[in-house]
Amino acid sequence: MNVPADLRYTKEHEWVRVEGNLAVVGITDWAQGELGDIVFVELPEIGTEVQQEASFGTIEAVKAVSDLFSPVSGKVIETNSTLEDDPMSINRDPYGDGWMIKVELSEIAQVEGLLDSAGYKKLTEEQ
Repeated sequence: MNVPADLRYTKEHEWVRVEGNLAVVGITDWAQGELGDIVFVELPEIGTEVQQEASFGTIEAVKAVSDLFSPVSGKVIETNSTLEDDPMSINRDPYGDGWMIKVELSEIAQVEGLLDSAGYKKLTEEQ
């Protein structure tokens, strides 16, 4: 299982990479492995306000449909449109090509409350 040290994580298995006042969000390698082959992703419209720990979309895999939860609050400024035609890029590269949304952070301090890579590894070992 790949858990990059430069990211922050949620207990719901989303990751966030902070780039200035922007947050790039996706699901973790562990999550995509548990879901199996991803067939569809529903993402919010650009301009949508998302709230930390609230659902921002859904992900559908062969095994299940799951809600996606935002690790941070802010405004969606970009979505990964390539996921419409190739949702399995999340399976192949969850931390790269499989990113989902970019959020303009409204409360950057929220990031500090998220799990670091060691905390996330421990969480997945307990599940």
